[in-house]
Amino acid sequence: MDISRAEQRILHLMAQGGRIEIIRDDNKKIETVSCFTRDGWVYPGFGMELFRKLKRLKAIKSSAGQPYRITERGLKLVRSQLDNR
Repeated sequence: MDISRAEQRILHLMAQGGRIEIIRDDNKKIETVSCFTRDGWVYPGFGMELFRKLKRLKAIKSSAGQPYRITERGLKLVRSQLDNR
């Protein structure tokens, strides 16, 4: 399966130890999503549409209320690159 360049970047970032955190409103709907690198920096090119697409592909998963992490399927979708850029 082929994935877009933006999805590829996020999955590489998550494969290196990144995470996706969500903030919910009072009605339990997702208000904002943020992608963090392993160093704690916020990745600027990430939004709700990209989050939903990765979730639909089952490339990311959250368990027990923890931040979203990459799944085995997500690791298979990531094309390996020498320097992970």
